[in-house]
Formats: sequence, structure tokens, C-alpha cells
Amino acid sequence: MIKINILEASSLTKKYGDFTAVNDIDFYVEDREIFGFLGPNGAGKTTTINMLTGLAGITSGSVYLSGVNYTRETKKAQRLMGIVPDESNLYDELDGFENLTFCAALYGMEKRKREERAGRLLQQFGLAEAAKRPFKSYSKGMKRKLTIAAGIIHEPKILFLDEPTTGIDVASARQIRKLILDLNQKGTTIFLTTHYIEEAERLCHRVAFIVDGKIVRIGTIAELMKEVQQETIVQFTLDGDISQLMQAVTDQFPNFTTEILGENMLRIHSTSLIPLMPFMKFFEENNRVVFEAKMIRPSLEEVFVKVTGIELGKMKKEKEKKGAGGKK
Repeated sequence: MIKINILEASSLTKKYGDFTAVNDIDFYVEDREIFGFLGPNGAGKTTTINMLTGLAGITSGSVYLSGVNYTRETKKAQRLMGIVPDESNLYDELDGFENLTFCAALYGMEKRKREERAGRLLQQFGLAEAAKRPFKSYSKGMKRKLTIAAGIIHEPKILFLDEPTTGIDVASARQIRKLILDLNQKGTTIFLTTHYIEEAERLCHRVAFIVDGKIVRIGTIAELMKEVQQETIVQFTLDGDISQLMQAVTDQFPNFTTEILGENMLRIHSTSLIPLMPFMKFFEENNRVVFEAKMIRPSLEEVFVKVTGIELGKMKKEKEKKGAGGKK
């Protein structure tokens, strides 16, 4: 099957005075794929998506959307896209049905078609019972779902989702991820920004890592995972505080890298196979019971840490800050 690029960005740059928010980046998005744009707060994710959707001017570079030169034919290109910002842009005083039909009218859809489309989307997104309720009465998860429905009311070729599950409850986040997969399976191309790396690993076909305005790595999940799959990791869960044994572990097994996780969990890292029995014998000799010993599959999060040098703790703090209402 011949793959077609629906979006192509070349030498894309955004400057604010002397500050360069996005620095000469190149990437493409294939038709019918979910493309993840990953990075910590302030990395340039939102600035990039704002340039791609026309919410921010492009300092230099070019963007082509389905063959349309974005910088020359902005309005034509914008009709091909749906946009879901990280904070809702719908109207509190309108109900769910009215919000959707209003958005459809902005795209020039005739009345009967926009009402039929709104009804179908409310049903698809599990919002039919709330169709006549004012938007301001919706929960955060419901608001996010209706905002996504508004973004696809005109059946765009590509949907831009900026942090779609940040700040909502776990059940709603799970529902939104399913909606994203369903939309993609029905043919919608999705450009997804997130700093929830496990979310990108679950949803995306390809991802790009952006740090300080530069793309530092880009590829399929499988391609990126190869960078850490050469490492073997075994995790032991013991009774008692493992920190008291760390020096003895290091002395006994100098060819392995050790890492403490909590007070009673220990990870062993190696580029070769890790034999379990010597470790089991060591713990037994040191009067420690092993509750569990398991192989750990490397994650995309570990690839991110390796490529960017940004620690997991920092990423988690940013998630908590964003969820509490912090800004990017």
C-alpha cells in the first residue's frame, strides 16, 4: 500500500522577539495515522500545534496540508482540519446540541445535515441524554468529549488534539482514548500532543520527541523501542528496606546496574541476560524473602528519558501541575 503524507512541515520556526519557541523542525504525518507529539511543558508542543492550525503565525518554514500550501491558502487548509484545544472553546450558555449545530454552521453545513450530524455524534459520544443540557453543567470529561465532537462535526481530514486527557478523571480519560482509536479506525488522521508518554505508546503509530523547540527523535513505536530493548531489566520485591543491602549488592554484582524503587523494590539492569539464581541465593544468605522477581518490559517512557535526559519525576510533577490547572 502506498503511504500518503497528509501533512508536511518543513523548517518550521516560531520566534517571539529574541526567543525561539520552535526551532527549524521537519516532520510529516501520514494519512490515517495517529501521530504523537511528545515533550515536557514549555517544549514547543502547543506553539507547534498553534502554527499548524492557524492560531499562531509562522516565522519561517512551510506547511502543506493535503497538498494545500498553508501559508498561501490558510482558509482553504483550515477547512480540512478539526481542532480540539486543551481548554474548551464551546459556549457555556448553549446546550450540547446547539453547540454542535453552531459549529457546523460555521463550516457552511446546511441545517438538516448539521442537525443530523450533531445527533449522530451525540449518540456516538454517549452524550445523547445531555443533548439539551447547558454546556456549563457538563463534567470535565463530558466537556472534553463534546469539544472533540465539535472538532469533527464537518468530517475533517485531520484532527488536532491538544492534551485531550489532561485534567479529567480516569474513567473519562479511558473513554476519550477509545474515541480516539474509533475515530482513527474510521479513517480520521490524528495529530496528538501530550506529555502523558504512556498514552502515546498506547495510541500512536509514530511519535516525535520535542525538547526546547527542537525535535530530538522521531519514529514508529517499534523503532524507538529498539533503543532500550537491548537492555534486560529484572525487578525484585523483597521484605524490608532494601537500601541497607545496596552496597553489598553492588559489591557482589559489579557488572550490573542497580536501582532502588521504593524501600523494598530493586531493579537490576544489564545489556546481557540476568541470571536469577545468584540473586536469589544472595538474598537468602542475607535473610531477605523475595516476594516477586519479574522481567520488566522497557517502555516508551524509558526511551524518552534516554533520548532527552529528562527524568520521570519531572514529567510526573508536570502532569500533576497541569492536572491541577497549571499552564504549559
